[in-house]
Amino acid sequence: MKQIITCAIAGLGNRGNDIYGNYQFVSPEEMKVTAVAEPQEEKREAARMRYGLPENRCFSSAEEMLAQPKLADVMVIATQDRQHVEQAVNAIKKGYHVLCEKPISPDPEECRRLQKAAHEYQRIVAVGHVLRYTPFYSKIKELIAGGAIGEVVSIQAMEQVTYWHQAHSYVRGNWRRTDETSPMILAKSCHDLDIFVWLLGKQCKKVSSYGGLYLFRPEKAPEGAAKRCLDGCLAKADCPYDAEKIYITNERTGIRTVVREGKTGDAAWPCCVLTPNDLSEAAVRKALKTGPYGRCVYACDNDVVDHQVVNMEFEDGITVDFQMTAFTGEGGRTIHICGTKGDIKGNLSKNKVILTQFGRTPVSFEVAEGDMSGHAGGDNRLNLLVKLQRELGLTYLFIAHDLSMVKHISYRVGVMYMGHIVELASSKELYANPQHPYTKALLSAIPIPNPEKEKNKVVLPLEEEVGSPINCGPGCRFASRCKYATERCKNKTPVLKEIEKEHFAACHLFD
Repeated sequence: MKQIITCAIAGLGNRGNDIYGNYQFVSPEEMKVTAVAEPQEEKREAARMRYGLPENRCFSSAEEMLAQPKLADVMVIATQDRQHVEQAVNAIKKGYHVLCEKPISPDPEECRRLQKAAHEYQRIVAVGHVLRYTPFYSKIKELIAGGAIGEVVSIQAMEQVTYWHQAHSYVRGNWRRTDETSPMILAKSCHDLDIFVWLLGKQCKKVSSYGGLYLFRPEKAPEGAAKRCLDGCLAKADCPYDAEKIYITNERTGIRTVVREGKTGDAAWPCCVLTPNDLSEAAVRKALKTGPYGRCVYACDNDVVDHQVVNMEFEDGITVDFQMTAFTGEGGRTIHICGTKGDIKGNLSKNKVILTQFGRTPVSFEVAEGDMSGHAGGDNRLNLLVKLQRELGLTYLFIAHDLSMVKHISYRVGVMYMGHIVELASSKELYANPQHPYTKALLSAIPIPNPEKEKNKVVLPLEEEVGSPINCGPGCRFASRCKYATERCKNKTPVLKEIEKEHFAACHLFD
């Protein structure tokens, strides 16, 4: 029987609750939340109901939860940045594996302390650098590793935070102050710094950086600006940072869109941060009148930068220049990687990668696959589960229609047609050497993230329509759709038999 991984969550904000906790409802056969810790009683009670927890599994702090006997396999640390290490180290000592939201800590010594504890107690520590797991960066990594552009010489990259995201998270929100959380380059752009190290497989040797807080200061306030956006601000009409525009009327971010489209959880971000348990216009208006998100952006206590440049020199003289800016209308990340034999250009928000090998026609890759929500698909936690599977020797039963994901996570694959297993083999063997006609047709339909290859691939057709799974009658259930079917197929049900070592198929072709 498969073993479900149990998780205790410390911190029920957007990441802890809407992203990591929500995985219980995406794949209930893999993960279950068994305990939560959150200082806000309203959030805690909502989580108790959501995850079906008893009251004695809901705590007011991570420390209170850690005082109990071990409650799960994994503890998710999704509290504020400066709380991460202490809580994570104590969780490790208690026997938990840890998923720590990024950044680990603004203090290098604390990062080393966590690393030492993980090694000493032989626990897994995963960090929420989810961009590594996106199809976008995975494709770029594949191209670099395969020598498509020769040796990498330089990288130019940019993170476009967007004007409203900066106002929400880094002026009005939880990450507005360096002394309470982390510097902007860690709080927002540690994803990018991690990606450079991962893509290159090399260490950074030199760093220079400069930036500043250009706009969101009292002296930049327009004439007539009020301390709160709903307090009769005279500058409201021309202010793009007006809280009513961002949280109520904006088609992309406002509560009216959330209500009209029935959005919940992370899909309702950023409104879900203001009123996680009441996604209504009345509740959002009330929060703007009294809470931090209704403050004028020129009258907050923020000090993190709104633009920054980082120049890096890696091993072998490779140079990287990175820019973060708040002043963009659309968000996303762009990257340009220059090598000795070609270059790669990518736009994360468009899930597009263009490879140009010198002297050849550029090749474009559309790199969207599966669920692309949440950091361009990177919030999918299957990679953590794969790691736990390997480390703990767990067995999963993973049922899906996404054949690329099945290949990624599964060691052994069974192909079913109308309730019957028609082929069974190791993942590597089945994808390389499919034997059953239905399996061959399935695999031929997998999208190829290369427009030229996708255009020229051969998809094996299936005959007729799917029959009734209730009134099947005798014979092979696939017979009506199989071009190889004979009278025997229609009258005698094939049995699963070993046609090669540990490779089974149910088909009369192999009788």
